[in-house]
Amino acid sequence: MAHGEVLEFEEYVRTRQDALLRSARRLVPDPVDAQDLLQTALVRTYGRWDGIADKRLADAYLRRVMINTRTEWWRARKLEEVPTEQLPDASIDDSTEQHADRALLMDIMKVLAPKQRSVVVLRHWEQMSTEETAAALGMSAGTVKSTLHRALARLREELESRDYAERGARALEPSKERERCAA
Repeated sequence: MAHGEVLEFEEYVRTRQDALLRSARRLVPDPVDAQDLLQTALVRTYGRWDGIADKRLADAYLRRVMINTRTEWWRARKLEEVPTEQLPDASIDDSTEQHADRALLMDIMKVLAPKQRSVVVLRHWEQMSTEETAAALGMSAGTVKSTLHRALARLREELESRDYAERGARALEPSKERERCAA
């Protein structure tokens, strides 16, 4: 790679790293994994930087590399999880409602398949159009729409089941009124 292209890549990374890290953070729930994902994607993109004819499309190219890398990691993971009947309660450290909602959303996003998660992230967080999402993921616009529809339906189901389970658990707790009467 020519010295000028190296400088161009360095400038690109310097100006876009925060936005790219946000994209990576939305693809993987762990902040450290998000940094690793971005770093891996940048290394892979650096080797092909001179092949990107239109540098205005570098963000889309890099997001695609991040999605492909995350998918590779997901496929290579060791399944040490044990399926259970009931999902564990999500622990939320931050008491503000906005952070609680975000934590809940990130937690339920884990139930989605990688393809569905990618579509949801690009369409709703990155606010890409259906066509842009289709181009970034290498699929048709119709596939993006149907995948998004199924993913959102799955997220709704998960939210409803958690809400139902939470209400059921509260109903089983003895009320303070009954405790006072028994005393």
